[in-house]
Amino acid sequence: MTSKRKQTKKDNNRESAPSTEITLSGSDAISVLERGEVIGGYRLPWGSNYTFLVHLDAGEDQHIKAIYKPRDGERPLHDYPTGTLYRRERAAFLLSSILGWPNIPHTIVRDGPYGLGSMQLFIESNPEITYFDLRENMLAEFETFAVFDVIANNGDRKGGHCLLDNDGSLWSIDHGLTFHRAFKMRTVMLEYWGKTISENIANDLKSLIQKDTLPHNNLRETFSTLLSTGEIDALLKRVEIIVDKREIPIMDPSRDVPWPYI
Repeated sequence: MTSKRKQTKKDNNRESAPSTEITLSGSDAISVLERGEVIGGYRLPWGSNYTFLVHLDAGEDQHIKAIYKPRDGERPLHDYPTGTLYRRERAAFLLSSILGWPNIPHTIVRDGPYGLGSMQLFIESNPEITYFDLRENMLAEFETFAVFDVIANNGDRKGGHCLLDNDGSLWSIDHGLTFHRAFKMRTVMLEYWGKTISENIANDLKSLIQKDTLPHNNLRETFSTLLSTGEIDALLKRVEIIVDKREIPIMDPSRDVPWPYI
């Protein structure tokens, strides 16, 4: 990978890492994610923002893979504050960690070859298997994705943003377009529109807003460096609304579905 000061045509080409790829989990993986030096990688060819699959030095001539999205590689949008998408990736991970669902790969904010950005553990999966291949047999499992998208205000839930790993676990990725103050949700999960949410999910959302479980000021502190005050207010309001109504909203299929679907 080239440095930010010396970009070349190699940015779009794969570069091999001079070490052996390994798989780590738990605190070992997080430690490498936080402190491992980027020793190789390449830019992924799809998407309007710069996204890199990088190799992080795990020591002893070994590395793990991660997804790096630098702030300076974000394309300016008319409706999201410039240079904030990487922070929204981290905020989505934190929210999923608090709720316990859906699975989002561990995501941090750190420096990289192209400056500050999000760094997320890479999930090994078959890229040809998407939500559309999985939904028929996993509708119950995907309910957490659908509810999460409402409260996080996910403006870009594509079918390819749902991964099935090699152990059969579902993962949710690509959360840069989230947490806008105005409702901007767009999703391919039309099956859930108008559906009543299950009791256990409703209880998890209630615990999010109950002061004796997780005070609002603690929640605000958690997201204070990632989201604006107005965005945190809007997040709490969306949680309160869905707890009160106990159903996923019905939206407009001509407007509230992303393109492309995958």
